[in-house]
Amino acid sequence: MSEIEDEVQSLHQEFDWLLQEEVTVILEQLHDVILECARRFPGSEQHNVESLVKSEKFLLLNTSSSGGSTTDTIQAVVTLVGDNICYADISLKLHKHSVPSHRTIVQNDCQWKLQQIQDAGQHLSKALRIFDSLPPPNEQGKLDFKSAEEVVHVVNSLMGCLQRGCSALLIPKKRTISELQQSRNVKSLQPPLPPDLAVSFYVQSHKLVFAVYHILSKEGKGPPKFDVFQVESSVPWLSEVLVLFSVSLQLCQQLKNKVSVFAQYKEMSVI
Repeated sequence: MSEIEDEVQSLHQEFDWLLQEEVTVILEQLHDVILECARRFPGSEQHNVESLVKSEKFLLLNTSSSGGSTTDTIQAVVTLVGDNICYADISLKLHKHSVPSHRTIVQNDCQWKLQQIQDAGQHLSKALRIFDSLPPPNEQGKLDFKSAEEVVHVVNSLMGCLQRGCSALLIPKKRTISELQQSRNVKSLQPPLPPDLAVSFYVQSHKLVFAVYHILSKEGKGPPKFDVFQVESSVPWLSEVLVLFSVSLQLCQQLKNKVSVFAQYKEMSVI
C-alpha cells in the first residue's frame, strides 16, 4: 500500500511541476510564435509589436485553363499590402470572346480586399486575447493553473482560433459566378469588365491566385457554362505564416498531450 501511496504522491508532484513550470514555458513559447505570426498581418500594432507588413509587387502570368486555348493570355501585375490589393493592372486576351482584348485596373482609391487574409489576422488576434485572460502569475512568475481542465480549456480555445485562421488561407470559399459579379471588390475595376466575364483574386495556401471566368452560355435555370483561366504567384510571407501556424498548433498539441497523461487518474481527470 505504501508503494501505491508513494506513486500517487510522485504523480501529484510531477503534475504540480507540469502545471507550474512546463505549462508556463510552453505557453510563453506559444505566445511568442503567435505574436511573430501576427506581425505579418495588418493591425499588429495593437499587440505592441513592430509590423512586418510592406508593399510587394507580383506578376501573375500565363494560363492554365479548362475549355480554353493556349492562345489565351492572362496577366496581372499586382501590388499587395497586407490584406489589400492596392493596385493591379490586368490584361486579358481571350480568343473566344467577342472583344478579344480587355484591360482594367484596380486603383489606389478603391482597393480590392482579400477577406481570407483579413479573417486569418482576426483569428490570430482572438488567440492573442486568450493570453490576456490567463491566471495571474504567482510570486515565482509562473502561471497559477489549478487543474488540468483549466489548461486543456485554454489550449482548446487557442487551437480553435489557430485552426480557423489557417483554414482561412488554405481553403478559399467557393462562390458562384453571380456572387463574383456582385462582389463589392468588382467595383474596384476601372473600366468595368463586360457582363460575360467574372474575375476573382483569392489566396490558396501560400499563393495569390487570379481567376477569370468567361461565361459562354446560360441555359434556362441551370448553371452557366464557362471557361476558366487562372494565374498565380507565390507570396513568401504567406509561406512564413503557414509555418508559424503549424508550429503553434504543434505546441498546443504537445501541451495538451502532456496534461492529458493524467486523465487516467480521477482526481486529475481531463475532459
